[in-house]
Order: sequence, then structure tokens, then C-alpha cells
Amino acid sequence: MKKAVVILALLGSLPGVHAEGPRLVQTIPLDGVEGRIDHMSMDVAGQRLFVAALGNNTVEVVDLKQGKVVHSLSGFSEPQGVCFIPEFNLLAVANGGDGRCVFFDGSTLKPVSTLRLDDDADNMRYDSLHKKLLVGYGSGALAVIDPQSKKVTSTISLSSHPESFQVEASGARIFVNVPNSHTTDVVNILQGKVAESYSLGLVAANFPMALDEANHRLFIGCRLPARLLVFDTKTGNKVTTLTLHGDCDDVFYDAARKQIYASCGEGYLDILSQSDADHYAIKQSTATASGARTSSFDGAKIYLAVPHHGTQQAELRSYQF
Repeated sequence: MKKAVVILALLGSLPGVHAEGPRLVQTIPLDGVEGRIDHMSMDVAGQRLFVAALGNNTVEVVDLKQGKVVHSLSGFSEPQGVCFIPEFNLLAVANGGDGRCVFFDGSTLKPVSTLRLDDDADNMRYDSLHKKLLVGYGSGALAVIDPQSKKVTSTISLSSHPESFQVEASGARIFVNVPNSHTTDVVNILQGKVAESYSLGLVAANFPMALDEANHRLFIGCRLPARLLVFDTKTGNKVTTLTLHGDCDDVFYDAARKQIYASCGEGYLDILSQSDADHYAIKQSTATASGARTSSFDGAKIYLAVPHHGTQQAELRSYQF
């Protein structure tokens, strides 16, 4: 018995073996969904999750209370970005195939307007401070959209196509991943232009990103090689580099637990701990499923999209801490 207790204690201290989680608490089938699954957006008050099923040309509306898909919106062309704006009760969907940005009434889920951008409309974020919807698209631009009029008010030029970006909640900066340029560009939304760029050096394929605004830290997920870069947003200097599993597509910062979550298509959810603004470590890696690289975080749970792959059916998994 004593030997067993000692072995368990040792296991508990190893990376990847932690009794406190995350725990898989819910699995919701995404029946009929085929192909790649892209980004998600949460309706916190309504307990709904909007899932851009890019390969299926649908947006799946998941009722998290009921634990099932309640709507499957169709008529898209490679839906990539999705953004629910509670302030306007509006759902926006960006289409990579034809550049359309389609707006839906948040209650009825009926289309109310369509705005056509250039091709490859992708990531979307809502800037609550300036009340603007931001959409990355084309060969290098951010569209600044007024949610009320649903019109483009300005366009910010970038060096090449943007991937994930983060918006300061209390400032005027937007941090934008620009993989083809091997940089992260810092945009000033008031000036409408790139103010500076962070060079990533030899690390490339920077797609996901998260922001710790209080500690002035930016977390950049890269695929070549699989790394998490930590930058100081006051100086623009790199603080440290950590190893991730492959094919990371979403990164989130959990301020309450001082942790960073990275969902990786290699089949792992990596969790990194933050001791302070300058010190980080791999805490654990939880095995998930091959191709499960996109996720959403609501402050308590991580929702991971698992695509149909072989005998594995498409589903949404919920992990709780």
C-alpha cells in the first residue's frame, strides 16, 4: 500500500499527469458534419456556441444546456470566422470562399444583411471599446465594420493575409499574426495603420494568439517548429519560448488560474503555467483526438471541436477545470 501511495505521488508530479484536470465532462455529437472545423464564438448569456464547420459549409449552433445541436445554418462558402456580438444581438460569419460577411439576427438566426469583402474572409473579433467588428481578409487587410450599419468604415492594410489577432480591451492596439511575413504586426486602430512589427526570427507559421493585457504579455502559437512565443507588449522583445505539440490552432490565456491553453491538431491540449510575467512552464498535456485543433474558452470550460476522422465522428468535447 505504501509503495502504491509513493508511486501515485510521483506520477502526480510528472508533466501530463494531474488529478485536477482538465476533465472531460460533456461530449456533443456534431451529426453529419464533415471536413475541417474552424473557429467558434460563444453566446454566454444564451449558453450557445456557434461553430464554423468550414468543410461542411455550415455553422452549427450548439445549445450547451441541452447538450445538442439545435440549428445548422447553411448557404456559406467555407465559413471560417464567426463572431456573436451580444451588445447588438448579432451573429456575423466570414466566408473564406467568396469573401462574404453574413449577419444574422441573434434571436431568430435569420440573415439580415450581407457585406462582401475581398476573398478569404477569415478571423473576426469585436472591439467593445470602439464598438467595431474587425475582420481579417484578402492578401492583407483588416476591415473595420460598424455593427449597426453593417458597413465598412475603414480598412487597415497589412503586409499579407492575417490570421488570429487580439484587441486590447483598454487601449487602441490590435496584435495581428501575419505568417507569410514572419511577423506579428501591431496596429493602432485610431491611426488606422501598422505602428510596429515583432519579428519571430526563425520560428514560422504563427497562427493562434492570446493576450495577457494586465501583464503586457502576448502569446503567439507557431507551427514551424511547434512553439509558443511570449512577447513583452511594452518593449516588443521576446521573453521566452516554450515547446508545444504540433498543429496548434487556438491559444487562450486564463487570468484566474494563470494558465495558457493550446489546442493542437496532433491530438493534445497543452496547458502551460505562468509563475509571473517572465516565467512559464509546461504543466501538462491531455490527449484528445487527431485533428482536434480549434477550441473556445469561456473562463471555466474549454470546448474542443473534433472532426470526423476514420471511426471518430465529429463532436464537441467540453473540458472543465
